[in-house]
Amino acid sequence: RTDEAIKDLSGLSTTQPLTARCFGIFLFSMAGVPPLAGFFGKFYVFMAAINTGENLMIGLAIFGVLASVVSAFYYLRIFKVMYFDPATDPFDRDLGREVGALYGVAAIFTVLFVLSPSLLVDPAARAAAALFGS
Repeated sequence: RTDEAIKDLSGLSTTQPLTARCFGIFLFSMAGVPPLAGFFGKFYVFMAAINTGENLMIGLAIFGVLASVVSAFYYLRIFKVMYFDPATDPFDRDLGREVGALYGVAAIFTVLFVLSPSLLVDPAARAAAALFGS
């Protein structure tokens, strides 16, 4: 079966714990929880907007922070459904080793980004400088 609603994820932590763990990491990263990679992405974007000194950009940064708080509520709701609601029908098939390995590697990079963010930040800064000439 396919996932069509959040309630379809209920009890995922008991039926597919690796998938639930990786999905939880991704949700917290998207919410901007430090020290995950999503926090740094939001931090750099908001700081760049604030450092322009323009009122419009500062207002957009404030709006972005407020939107992040609202989105965190929705991400936490999905996390609650996965970990605290009783399991419904399990998925028809397991994800397979390849997809599980991909989830695991992506989750590891998301968590370990805090140890060496320069591996991604420096190339991104060079690309931005090449694009925008700063």
